Amino acid sequence: MNVFLKFIINMQKEILMNKLEVIIKALDDKLAEDIVVIDMQLASPIFDTFVICSASNERLMNALRDSVEDSCHENGYEVKKIEGLRNSKWLLMDYGDIVVHIFDADERNSYNLEKLWSDMPRIDVSKYLA
Repeated sequence: MNVFLKFIINMQKEILMNKLEVIIKALDDKLAEDIVVIDMQLASPIFDTFVICSASNERLMNALRDSVEDSCHENGYEVKKIEGLRNSKWLLMDYGDIVVHIFDADERNSYNLEKLWSDMPRIDVSKYLA
């Protein structure tokens, strides 16, 4: 592999990991529950990573959404699309390479994305948590 291509790949990976850190810290700062990160690179050509978390109520879901959006914006990462209304039980935030899923706890159990994608590798988030 040529040196320039390696450089580009390493830069993309570093940007992805920096963005992931910003998102996880924003969720953790607002007390998101059970943050799970799934590496989806082998399953999808469209995005690289799922971030999944739960909130105990609608107000917390909205606070998590705002925290992620604000923290990402401050760091130069703009959301491409947000699905789910403020009174929804599942919010999806598309950052291109990272898709953030914020669930009501019961709704998360219903969809069970972790089980659906159980064959995909997990990324350890413990180093990003307070």
